This record gives sequence, structure tokens and C-alpha cells, in this order.
Amino acid sequence: MSTLSDNLLVFAILGYLVAMILHASEYSLAGKRRAAAAVPAEERVLVGAGGPPVSAESPVAPASPSASAEPAEPADPAGPDLGTRLGGWAVYATGLAVLLHLGAAATRGLAAGRMPWGNMYEFVLAVTLVGGVAWLAVMVRLPKLRLLGLPLTVVQILLLGFAGLVLYTQISPLVPALQSYWFVIHVTSVVTASGLLLVGFVPAAMFLVRDGYDKGRVRFPYTLGARLPRAEALERLTFGLHAFAFPLFTFGVAAGAVWAEAAWGRYWGWDPKETWAFISWVVYAGYLHARSTPSVNRRVVMWIAVLGFLTMLMNLFGVNFFFTGLHSYAGVE
Repeated sequence: MSTLSDNLLVFAILGYLVAMILHASEYSLAGKRRAAAAVPAEERVLVGAGGPPVSAESPVAPASPSASAEPAEPADPAGPDLGTRLGGWAVYATGLAVLLHLGAAATRGLAAGRMPWGNMYEFVLAVTLVGGVAWLAVMVRLPKLRLLGLPLTVVQILLLGFAGLVLYTQISPLVPALQSYWFVIHVTSVVTASGLLLVGFVPAAMFLVRDGYDKGRVRFPYTLGARLPRAEALERLTFGLHAFAFPLFTFGVAAGAVWAEAAWGRYWGWDPKETWAFISWVVYAGYLHARSTPSVNRRVVMWIAVLGFLTMLMNLFGVNFFFTGLHSYAGVE
């Protein structure tokens, strides 16, 4: 089972890679369509029905009341609806990758005879799995935001690749500190919240790119914003994901404090991981407060959300690599 889990993880990463390439292709074709749509109206040729070209100054019969007032979208230069098809295939590839990802986590748990998040490698595996499932749920509800699949799959590949190359450890029994029913309660809630916050980070970062483009900034990375969804849609998605994840994260931190009292005789000891969990909680609480305050600029709000995810990464990686404490059971040196 352990070998099967390792192999399934490799195939899952390849699946996310295929999805990333397809999303990138759709992204490129979206740029060509928008460039074609930007051709000035005076450069387009009006053609009469079955007759010769008509100049822009020539009288044209008024359209019937049933005619649409919206201009037709220009054909995709690479073929009819090719970008749309590639985007659809990208979603299917992501779905396949998530299934392989689920198989890797499940077989790891079966091989270990426990929930598969007893060390840092398994924790990253679980967090990214929640992120993949959450992203598919977003796609079902908000298919117009599909282009966000490109940065999302990039994040998935980077985290899973780092987990497989740097964090990987052989299956081993849980350390005594983790042998409790609180292991399932505390870690499950934190894993779920972390996966949702991972997905929430993507539209927050892309909002900053799109908003910069809308304000006329012409340097990289703002030039990428032309093909992103509207800033308002990105902001709403960011808030929805954070509003759902924050109570789960709060419960996870509280459950960890109760578990700490049972295991170590105190609810809170300012252990490095506890400290950074508190920092993350404060930053995300600040994000929700700033978002509900109309006077706070939306760019500031999104920067707080990005900062929150950076503190989560510090809590996940930095604490385990650079500090020692009661939570030093991640399986890395």
C-alpha cells in the first residue's frame, strides 16, 4: 500500500501538470480573442446581405426590434471554441488528478493503519487534497472563474512536489503525543481550514494583479490581469472561502488548546507552532474585519489575505525547519 500511495502521488502530480498546461493554453487563446475584440469598429467592414461591402458612411437599414444590440464575439483564431474545449479538458484533468490524489492519501492511511496526517509530508498531502476538492466545488458553482485553475494547479504542483522531494518520510507509528482521539478532531479541522485558505489565497493574489491592470499598470505581473476574471468576482470568491474557513480554523486552534491541556497540563504555552497559529488567526480575523469596513481599500484587504496565507506557510514549514518545541514531530530534520 505504501508503494502504491507513492506511485499514485506521482501520477497525481502529472495530472495537475496536464491540467496546468491545458489551463495555460486556454489562457493564451483567451488573450487572442480579446485582442481580436479590441479591433476598432471603423476598421471592420460592413457587408450587406448578399451584396458588396458597405462603407461606414453608407446608410444602413435599421435593425429589427428582435435583433441583438450586443456585438458578436469574434471567432477564436485557433479554431471555433478551442479555448473553451481546452478549459473543459483542464477541469476534467484536474478532477482526475484529485481522484489520484485521494487514492494516494487513502492508501497511505491504509498502510499506516491511521488517519494519513501524522507528519508534515502527510499533512501537506491532506491539505492539498482538500484544496483540490474545494476548487472542483468552486468550478461547479462558478464555472466563469475557470481560468483561476492555472495558478491553483501551479500551487498544487509546487506543494506536492516539495512534499514528495523534501518532506517524504517512511510510514511509522504515531508519536505518543498524537495518540489521542483529539488527533482526528484537531488535525481534521485544521487540515480542512488550511485547504480552503489555500484556495482562497489564489483569487486574493489574482485580485491584486487584475486590480493593478484595471488601474493602468503596464509592467509585469499586472499585464497578466487582462485575461483574469473581473476584480469584483475575485474579491467575492476570496471572501466566501475565508468566511467559511475561518470558523473551522478557530475551532481547530481551540481544540488544539484543549488537547494540549490533556497532554501537557496547560492550554497554551506559546510553543512556536502555537504562536504562529495565533498569528495566523489574528491576521485572518483582521482580514474579515477589514473586509467588513467600507473605508478600507480593497487592495489593502486582499494584501491582508495574502499575508495570512504566508503566515500559514511559515507555521507549516518554517516552524518545523527552524524551531524546536513540543510540536516537533513533523518527521523532518
